Amino acid sequence: MTITAADIVPLSQARAHLSDLADQVKAGAEKIITKNGESYVALIDAQRLDYYHRLERERIHLLLIDDASKGLDDIAARRVRPAATALAEIRRRRAQSNTE
Repeated sequence: MTITAADIVPLSQARAHLSDLADQVKAGAEKIITKNGESYVALIDAQRLDYYHRLERERIHLLLIDDASKGLDDIAARRVRPAATALAEIRRRRAQSNTE
């Protein structure tokens, strides 16, 4: 969906016309509410927001699956080391960065 100039609404105008804006959003529009001339919040349909949240959860799941796949590839290629060694190195790096 493309945002047009008519979809950008100052906060003062949004307060005065919230019901009308909500009806427009329910009909498919998205509104950007501005404050002091800058983007402040967006007004979108609740079902669309749910859809965006589902997409984000799916993206997170895909990233986790990708990370797991890379980990399994590392195991198969014997690119592994004991967890205690890895944790010790992480602690050492953190200690070094805190002293710099």
